[in-house]
Amino acid sequence: MHVHLLQHSPHQGPARIADWLASMGHSYTVFHLDAGELPPRLADGDALIVLDGPEGNIDDAQCPWLRGERKLILQALNGNKPLLGIGFGARLIAESLGAVVARGTVAETGWHRVVLAPLSPVDLPDTFEAFMWHREVFSLPDYALALGRSEASPLQGFTWDGGRVVGVLCHLEATAASVRALLDHQPAPVGSETSPHAQNRAEMLDDPRRFDRLAPLLDRLLSQWLGSTAAA
Repeated sequence: MHVHLLQHSPHQGPARIADWLASMGHSYTVFHLDAGELPPRLADGDALIVLDGPEGNIDDAQCPWLRGERKLILQALNGNKPLLGIGFGARLIAESLGAVVARGTVAETGWHRVVLAPLSPVDLPDTFEAFMWHREVFSLPDYALALGRSEASPLQGFTWDGGRVVGVLCHLEATAASVRALLDHQPAPVGSETSPHAQNRAEMLDDPRRFDRLAPLLDRLLSQWLGSTAAA
């Protein structure tokens, strides 16, 4: 299987997703939209991953690649290939499905507990710890199933069309290196300095085992997601 990944910042890449794809024998191409690369043709790949990116209100004037990316996401939603969005990518997918995307009450950064929704079809533990880096949130799209929630975010993700489409706010792909890149190069989400759900750098990096515990969760999520079309 060949997977296309859409990247929107040099410091918000695929992280452990790239390792997982390679270990499972899948090939992939990363398209750096922020660097001027054009989005791929949907027909040239077997699945599409839309990675995290900028926070806040953005428009086509600020990000000239956004119009083409939205068209590609709509094509993917109307097709039959697996589509996964993380953070900013999940917000774009939710928006394309008619959901409301807006600034949340507080910023949520660092490590927080996610409680799986009762009807969530995603193969994850009932509760698990995940890495967060966001202020923007979205409502549940029509005909979607909620993935779960955290204390600060009532909706941490969703599945749509039998699991073929998945959007997640939290970052199961995070590694110590990817978090350091965020902290070194990206501004924290608005309101992080006053949010009770925002951690400092030391708290985010103090326990390397946290990143190790994300690996099996990512494996379960990606395996189910890529297997959704074959099982349909």
